Formats: sequence, structure tokens, C-alpha cells
Amino acid sequence: MIPINDNIPTRTFPFLTVLLIGINVAVFLYEITLPPHLLKGFIYSFGLLPVDILALRLDKVITSMFIHGGFAHLFGNMLFLWIFGNNVEDALGKVKFIIFYLVSGLGAAVVQSIVSLTAGNPYLPMVGASGAISGILAAYIKLYPHAKVITFIPPFFFMLFVLPAWFFIGYWFFIQVLFAMVTPPGVGGVAWYAHIGGFITGWFLIDLMYKPKKIKVVHYSTLR
Repeated sequence: MIPINDNIPTRTFPFLTVLLIGINVAVFLYEITLPPHLLKGFIYSFGLLPVDILALRLDKVITSMFIHGGFAHLFGNMLFLWIFGNNVEDALGKVKFIIFYLVSGLGAAVVQSIVSLTAGNPYLPMVGASGAISGILAAYIKLYPHAKVITFIPPFFFMLFVLPAWFFIGYWFFIQVLFAMVTPPGVGGVAWYAHIGGFITGWFLIDLMYKPKKIKVVHYSTLR
């Protein structure tokens, strides 16, 4: 399923969401200028190796979140970030949003690294923003479960479907778990466990960081 839009307007301009998208695109444009041998070195230098978690290389956790393995990888992540991230930023505010984003990415990195260290390849680099964006999806489904997501469903590209957010994101998470179960860890490709780790991190983190605004009730006395 490919999201196209949602029906939740934002109250403020999503500056940080746009900035994150801009940085990811800029880094990717730099990547495609590199010859293959330099690109490999770039990925190993700034991507996250599972062993980096043991060394507490948090700098590589952050840099890895801005590197992508191809145009489809970048486009899919940025599409999800734009559609769902702007509303989460609107709800949390700028400071909390960037903290939420980075901590979700950290949770994704830790889970994927543990799996790779115990059952996969400890020297296979992990790149991409999808772990942090998975946390954004978890926040969105809690904040706006009944929002409507306008969706393409292949192969019915000539039709648009309007799905509730709880169904769209719930189905997405089910697919991540399903593929994590059937895909041997350490073979490369999609980091399914990073998606799961980021989602679980965001699921619990949003409850700690989001405080609904209380509506002030004014009581009027009768004038005599």
C-alpha cells in the first residue's frame, strides 16, 4: 500500500519534517556522485555496523539515518515521513519531535543490531531513516487512529482507497513482523527488525512525550 495523503491538517508549518527530508535528499544526491569504491567506503564510514552499538557509537546511529541505498529506498521513506511526520511534529512541537525522531531511530538501531550480533552478520552496515519513521507511524496511530489515509493499492493504480489510519499502519506493522519471521537475519536487504524496533520504541515513547492540551473551563457566576 502506498499512502498519498491524509485528512489531518497541520496548525503550523512542519519545518523539521521538511528539514529532515531536505537533508536526506541532499545526502543521497551526494551519494550518487560517488564512484562505487568510494560509495562503499562512505557507507561503511557513516552507516551503522552492529558492532558499533557495542562501542556506543551513537554518532553512527545518527549519520546512518540519513543514508539510503537507492532512489526507491529514499522515496518510500520520505513519502511516509512527509505524510505522517508533519502531524506528529504538529502534536509534539519542534523540540520534542526531533528528540522523538532520533530516539525512535536509536531504538530501531539497537533491536536490529542485537539480531545481527546474535544471529546475523555483525559487520553488515545498516542505513536509512525507516527505523525513525517507524516510530513516527506508531505515534500517528495513537494520536490519530481514525484519520483517513488516501492510498494506492497495487495493482489497482487506477483507483484510490480511503483507509482508516489504524488499519493502514496496523497492516504495515503486520507485514514487517511477517517478513522478519520468514527472512533470515544477516542476508542484507530490508532491515525488518529495525522497523519493528523503531515502531515499538515510538509506541511507548509517544505516551511519555505527548501531553494533550487541557481545555480551560471558565465558570461564570450569576450577576445580581
